[in-house]
Amino acid sequence: MGRPTVYPTGVTRYDPEKCSNGYTMFPTGQGPVLIDMNGRALHAWSKITGMAVKMLPGGSILGSTENRTDERMLLEQNDLTQLSWDGEVEWRFDNNETVMIDGVARSMARLHHDFERAGCPAGYYTPNAEPALRNANTLLLSRTNLRVPEISMHELLDDRIIEVSWDGQIVWDWKSSDHIDKLGYDAAARLAIYRDPTLIGQQPDREPVGDWFHINCVSTLGKNRFYDGGDQRFHPDNLIMGSRESNIMIIVSKASGRIAWRVGPDFADPALKKLGQIIGQHHVHMIPDGLPGAGNILLFDNGGAAGYGAPDATSPFGNNVKRRHYSRVLEFDPVTLDLVWEYSGAVKTPRGENTLFADRFFSMFISSAQRLPNGNTLITEGAGGRIFEVTRDKEIVWEFVNPLTDTARPLNFEKTIYRAFRIPYHWVPQLEQPDEIAVVPPHNDDFRVPGSFAIGDIGSVSV
Repeated sequence: MGRPTVYPTGVTRYDPEKCSNGYTMFPTGQGPVLIDMNGRALHAWSKITGMAVKMLPGGSILGSTENRTDERMLLEQNDLTQLSWDGEVEWRFDNNETVMIDGVARSMARLHHDFERAGCPAGYYTPNAEPALRNANTLLLSRTNLRVPEISMHELLDDRIIEVSWDGQIVWDWKSSDHIDKLGYDAAARLAIYRDPTLIGQQPDREPVGDWFHINCVSTLGKNRFYDGGDQRFHPDNLIMGSRESNIMIIVSKASGRIAWRVGPDFADPALKKLGQIIGQHHVHMIPDGLPGAGNILLFDNGGAAGYGAPDATSPFGNNVKRRHYSRVLEFDPVTLDLVWEYSGAVKTPRGENTLFADRFFSMFISSAQRLPNGNTLITEGAGGRIFEVTRDKEIVWEFVNPLTDTARPLNFEKTIYRAFRIPYHWVPQLEQPDEIAVVPPHNDDFRVPGSFAIGDIGSVSV
């Protein structure tokens, strides 16, 4: 569905009594920005670039200071750096892999999409845990290039998850390609990956590389009711992650490296039908202990197109075989696979689900969902640059539309937001708690720009 060329930006609605009030941080072309509930920019870190950025208690942040520019290494950052509130470097990691650039060897983190500092599962605020500020390990989602003829005829851009100590030593690592036989692909999907593993970076003098699995999130499970009840699959140290290209979510045993739990890619399986087909998902994580819904899986189910399978008229190479024209935010029980809560633009009717206007909520890439202390959910609808807070009853009680245009980005990407987080006031002692002023939007029927007049009484001009 199209969108108007003129629309309000900033905070468009806000009910302080119904919100989990705090600051909101999101990445922009000028660096991550911290805003209050009324949309005022209070702080920015111009040294930080890239996609993922997370705040630490006390006003420090974790992010990257340099992007990799090689098109074959799409969305990579060269480092992960911890900066103080004032922009001073407190920690830095950039020695994951040595890469040749224009004939010069350079050490890089090869970070992409996500990371997590020890102490805080899921990487956002929960009253029962805090990320460590120093002398702690950090998980990084990184990459490595390799060739595996059994997987593909092309070079692969393989996801590699590493854990690094405070002094920069890699103390644990895991590669997705080592586990392809446990990922649930059928023969058609394996053939599609062999022929075209989502090739990117096509250049006249260089062959493309296959971003075949494309993990976009990783986090530890942390304390949870399932492990407390004896289910070893959900050990607090285990890692949950999601593959965007394959429509797969997995939990990996930290102790053995083996896949302990998997959902997808085949959602026609009777056990998964109640979830519906998940496509191109982002920000898959277990809701941390101490928050409403703790232990359930929360994710942004993008829709759009993803997944491998048999070629057809719309997918001649066998990739992007699953398609849907709208997004969903899902919360489900990882044991029963029962759907606990869902937000989407689809309308439930006695005759089933009406999806005619469901694309009014749609971001086919990036995006996220964060559970808040009051039970609300903060949703980043990234493609349109919209962040909003919604209650369990699906009432939007805060909405923000990105007013910042990044002219360095490609057309239509100028206002996109990868992922936003709500930050508690007490994590930022440098600021006084701001006033919280309700924002009541006009009815859309009465919303006008200067020079546009009310339509008037249609009956007075009828014939």
